[in-house]
Amino acid sequence: MRILRSLVSVAVVLLAACQPTISASPGVDVSNVLRFSLNSPDFQDTGMIPKVTSCQGDNKSPELAWKSLPPDTRSLALIMEDPDAPGTTPFTHWVLYDIPARATRLTEGTQVGVSGLNSLKNAGYMGPCPPGGIHRYYFRLYAVDEDSLGFPAGATRAQVETALKGHVIGVADLMGRYEQQ
Repeated sequence: MRILRSLVSVAVVLLAACQPTISASPGVDVSNVLRFSLNSPDFQDTGMIPKVTSCQGDNKSPELAWKSLPPDTRSLALIMEDPDAPGTTPFTHWVLYDIPARATRLTEGTQVGVSGLNSLKNAGYMGPCPPGGIHRYYFRLYAVDEDSLGFPAGATRAQVETALKGHVIGVADLMGRYEQQ
C-alpha cells in the first residue's frame, strides 16, 4: 500500500509538471518577456501548500518572495488560480496589483499593493479549498512597466488582465498543490 501511494504521488507530480503553468490569459501575452524567480519558504514549486494557508487553516496567504526583476519594473501584479476547479474557467483565488517594484516579498498573511476580487467577488486572498482530490494552485507574478494599473481596490481579474495588456515586461510562476484532509 505504501508503495502504491508513493507511485501515485510521483505520478501527480509528473502530471503537474507537464501542465501549463497557468491558464492562458486573454489579454496578457507573456511569450516574449523576461522570466524571473518566484518562490515561497512555505512550499516548494509543485509541492504541497501548507494547511495554514487553506480554508481548513487560518486562510492566510503564503509568503512569496521574488528576485531578478526586469530593470524597468515599476510595479507588480499577482494572480492565483485553481485550474482544476469545476467549471469552464479557472477559479481565481487572489488578485493583487500595484505592488511597488521595490518590494521583494509578501509575508505570510499580509499584502502590499491593492486587492482585487477573487471568483467569489471578495477582495483579498482566498486559500485553497478543493471540493475533492488534489488541486493545483498557480501563482503568477507580473512585472509591469507602469506604477499603477489605475484601479481602486476591487478590480476584477478581467479588468487587471486588460490593463496589463502591453505593459508586462516580466513574469514568474509558482505552483503548489493542496488536498483537504
